[in-house]
Amino acid sequence: MSALSPERLRPEPTTTPRRKRRPIRAIVGLLLVGGVGAGVLFAMISSGAGPFPDPEGCEAQASGRKVWVDLEQAENAAIIAGEAIRRGLPARAVTIALATAYQESKIRNLDYGDRDSLGLFQQRPSQGWGTKQQVRDPHYASGRFYDDLVEVDGYETMEITKAAQEVQRSAYADAYAGHEQDARVLASALTGYSRSAFTCTIRPVDDDAQRLRPNGLTSRANGVRRDLAATFDGLQLGGFAPGGVRNGHSAGSAHYDGRAIDIFFRPVNPDNSRRGWALAHYLVARADRLGIATVIFDDRIWTARRSSQGWREYDEPSGGDPQILQHRDHVHVDVR
Repeated sequence: MSALSPERLRPEPTTTPRRKRRPIRAIVGLLLVGGVGAGVLFAMISSGAGPFPDPEGCEAQASGRKVWVDLEQAENAAIIAGEAIRRGLPARAVTIALATAYQESKIRNLDYGDRDSLGLFQQRPSQGWGTKQQVRDPHYASGRFYDDLVEVDGYETMEITKAAQEVQRSAYADAYAGHEQDARVLASALTGYSRSAFTCTIRPVDDDAQRLRPNGLTSRANGVRRDLAATFDGLQLGGFAPGGVRNGHSAGSAHYDGRAIDIFFRPVNPDNSRRGWALAHYLVARADRLGIATVIFDDRIWTARRSSQGWREYDEPSGGDPQILQHRDHVHVDVR
């Protein structure tokens, strides 16, 4: 186990780029010609039935409410939440930030906006929010939002739309309220207060094996390490070593191939469980981009190949310490 340096790293360019999605128009046309009605077709696409796989995207659940976001929105929402966690801010701050990003950009890192507004929060370089490059960096943009939010006296108990307006100074002061409920659900899941409550459905693509880097990780696994370092400070990492690991894991483990990392949250207690779930959900939110194959924590498992099934019970091996075997003291992540 090794402590991660707090240096602020950015994800490597070797992380998996977005795959081209097959245009659906041709498929729709063929099915309509073949006699499939529009209503039936819509139901098939929405449910993943018939010739269509389950639609890609992510779902969060909390307090009986479900929220769906696409993969791009999920990746950005995870960074917004992760930046708050790194700063030790409450979940309320994440709710305010997500409600703001919903309204300003639909949680998308826009390269356009009103006048010179850009990015997730439509921050304006001309108004002192940072350079064009900075405000389009989701980490910087989120941090800059929180810098101003924490200066708002009483934001923790203030109405969310009012707190957002204190930061943004928008011409549409009441608009943030319309996104409050969805933002609450996402914030609850992405800060770990709702257990196994955030999952994504993706369509993984097989890739050739990769050679080990000097630290004992493949380039893709190293990309995950760097991505975590860009968002979180002080994580305790293990499961890899220069030259690769030779023992300490079950037969066939991805650790032996340099494709896996363990992130420790010890001792096992409610606070560390919440922190672990926040990180596990973060990894699922960014699984498509980073080429993540498996995330395991707290006796639950998410896999890319069965991602449409969400989090499942983990069938741990027998023998040994249950806290370790059930991954209650660490999050396991491995890549393709």
